Amino acid sequence: MTVWKTSVRNFLAHKGRMALSAVAVLLSVAFVCGTLVFTDTMNTTFDKLFAVASSDVTVSPKAAGEADELPGNGRPATLPASVVEQVKKADGVQDAEGGVMSMSVTVVDRHNENMGSETGAPTIAGNWTRNDLRSMEITSGHAPRGPTEVMVDADTAEKHRLELGDELRTVAVTGEIRAKISGIATFTVTNPGAAAVFFDTATAQEELLGGAGLFTHVNVTARPGVGDDRLKEDVASALGGAGTYKLQTQKEAAEANKDSMGSFLDVMKYAMLGFAGIAFLVGIFLIVNTFSMLVAQRTREIGLMRAIGSSRKQVNRSVLVEAVLLGVVGSVLGVGAGVGLAVGLMKMMGAMGMELSTEDLTVAWTTPVTGLVLGVVVTVLAAYIPARRAGKVSPMAALRDAGTPADARSGWVRAGIGLVLTGAGAAGLWATARADEAGEGSLYLGLGVVLTLIGFIVIGPLLAGIVVRALSVVVLRLFGPVGRLAERNALRNPRRTGATGAALMIGLALVACLSVVGSSMVASATDELDKSVGTDFIVQSGTGQLIVPQAAEAIEEVPSVEYVTHYKVLKAKLTNPDGSSGEEHVTAADPTYPKDLRRETVAGDLAKAYGENAMSVGSDYAAAHGIEAGDRITVAFEAGRTAELEVAAITSDDTSVDQGAMYISTATAGRYVSAEDLPADMIMFASAVDGKEKEAYEALQEALAPYPQYKVQNQADFKQDLKDQIGQLLNIVYGLLALAIIVAVLGVVNTLALSVVERTREIGLMRAIGLSRRQLRRMIRLESVVIALFGALLGLGLGMGWGTSAQKLLALEGLGVLEIPWPTILTVFVASAFVGLFAALVPAFRAGRMNVLNAIATDG
Repeated sequence: MTVWKTSVRNFLAHKGRMALSAVAVLLSVAFVCGTLVFTDTMNTTFDKLFAVASSDVTVSPKAAGEADELPGNGRPATLPASVVEQVKKADGVQDAEGGVMSMSVTVVDRHNENMGSETGAPTIAGNWTRNDLRSMEITSGHAPRGPTEVMVDADTAEKHRLELGDELRTVAVTGEIRAKISGIATFTVTNPGAAAVFFDTATAQEELLGGAGLFTHVNVTARPGVGDDRLKEDVASALGGAGTYKLQTQKEAAEANKDSMGSFLDVMKYAMLGFAGIAFLVGIFLIVNTFSMLVAQRTREIGLMRAIGSSRKQVNRSVLVEAVLLGVVGSVLGVGAGVGLAVGLMKMMGAMGMELSTEDLTVAWTTPVTGLVLGVVVTVLAAYIPARRAGKVSPMAALRDAGTPADARSGWVRAGIGLVLTGAGAAGLWATARADEAGEGSLYLGLGVVLTLIGFIVIGPLLAGIVVRALSVVVLRLFGPVGRLAERNALRNPRRTGATGAALMIGLALVACLSVVGSSMVASATDELDKSVGTDFIVQSGTGQLIVPQAAEAIEEVPSVEYVTHYKVLKAKLTNPDGSSGEEHVTAADPTYPKDLRRETVAGDLAKAYGENAMSVGSDYAAAHGIEAGDRITVAFEAGRTAELEVAAITSDDTSVDQGAMYISTATAGRYVSAEDLPADMIMFASAVDGKEKEAYEALQEALAPYPQYKVQNQADFKQDLKDQIGQLLNIVYGLLALAIIVAVLGVVNTLALSVVERTREIGLMRAIGLSRRQLRRMIRLESVVIALFGALLGLGLGMGWGTSAQKLLALEGLGVLEIPWPTILTVFVASAFVGLFAALVPAFRAGRMNVLNAIATDG
């Protein structure tokens, strides 16, 4: 009980000094809890939607919904209307209705803007059915009654300011539908962002599926008292067995839809938790420093406790109890802040188009428990070393004000361990740069990153003595005696300076690493485009949609274009000369494609690969299966017949564009796959008539104006788009890393604040012999700046080393250009100085306000 009372008294006595450490715990716990609440809320939203959107049993074609990364021809798999009648006759069926649904559509509003979501949510077109009333209700107008009417969901109508009577244009592979809005339907559950339009059944069949009497699925409702599993058996029996069509109960359909979303949600969840882990790691340094300095300031108090009978264990326990109190306070506040953060993320996603309702806000009991456990455990672990040091304080040494024991030998041991770890990590990075395979190199890279990071943290005090002195020559000596005092203060406790700088080092190392990787990717891709891409224009969808035939025809009709190249991807089973076989993707392109993309040929003649019954393979595939030019491969097209094709060429896979691609001509593809089953173009290329590049560019944009889902890019546009995409990704990562950097800044503030308290008497004496308030504040600011620059220098150097090694792995994938983004690196370094200035504002102000006589008289 005495230990508890002492700990509580000390905690309350130093609550101001604990505040910043509590904020670090709060931020880290808030990020973890916010991530869990946000992802749980997303899961709840999708679970509710999937649970009510499906009928008791859904019947669909066997091929529908199977995992396949290729978009095919853009036509949904269908089943005949006769299946609906068969299902109606099954035992246990109360009702069955045919449904039409297609997600290979683009809906364009009256302003010729694509109404599709920018967050990846689908645009869905179909017929309005009784099953839709499970999740929606008509709140304005009426359901569509003919080919000139369409109904739209309320969220999309609100976003695009649509009203009854407005005309919408729905573009599908099978054609276009122009219809006026007859009704608006509102989701009764949260719609995460999909845009939905509905037609009458006949129009949907004809315009979305290409013919009457076809459906994409059948919605089946059970009779009262009949379970879904029993209903599924009855329907399967009526259809001649479960293997004829795919049958799913409502629960199975919901689980299948949930699984399709699972990977996206998991990536988001674990990425955000990873950044929270980085913030926790940085917070550890802050807490270690806080307790180390508090223990040092209470040396005499600890000595008195030991002198009157307190054991080492009791002193140790007293410090750890304070850490528990800090962890609990910070974690409880962090859990609350995490819920607020989740709501903020939901609002941000709503602004981007993914609607998440706070009514679905989900706070599982595991979330606050996880936050509390993590916060308390991390805080206690961070305080353990200072607690042990406190327990080692000798009563007599403490009473003589000798302070905590200094062990020079332990310092040398630490330095030795740090050098060994750093050397081992450097060896891992060196091995990464010389790896021949990406998998092997990734292991070396991970090992090198971890070991160098730990090594730099351990060796921090030694590096502080070297780097701070070097920085002082350049930065501090310019300020005369005040600068020398700042240098001395920064070097007074190298262990403290090293820990404070290490906190900032971690965040900036990741920033530097990702900057190098991102810049190298852009530079490599740009270089590869310059060397390989010969086409003038590239036409594609930013969301991966197929190029519909009417858009392809519009491209071909542009008069200032010399030729157009189609590019399709087919799935096929290949049987090689060595007897091996497997599923592969085969690219079908026009004979002009070698002009659009210059590929190095290591054997044979690539032009002949676009001839009759010929193909090319990549060098890696050829080496793996012992294929040589002239060999024959049996190609069984998934949607067509089987062909025996001669390998006319083997192309080099030392590239990042179309790496590993196998080429055939579109004529060969058309010979073995029917026109109806032939995939639509994934991308198209166009080259202008000489001297008419600008005219062709403008004409292509004008021709595709009715199709806003596609964009025409020349090579400069394509490069800029690539740069922008990588830049946006990096900005998101930098934003998440900002949490770790904020915690590191709090660490600098806390270190300086506690250091000022620790040096109260010294500051009073310096003021007494003539140091002005301005000089005192400048001294503290300069100390803060040099600590921040120390951490920045270590972090940027370490990060560039990681990034350079990572780029060597990218080189194995054809991205061989290393580019160091010096403007970014220098900007971050200079910004670190301003971070140091900002961190010193409050400590410097408080130091300047000290009463000289009181400061000299203080015991602390």
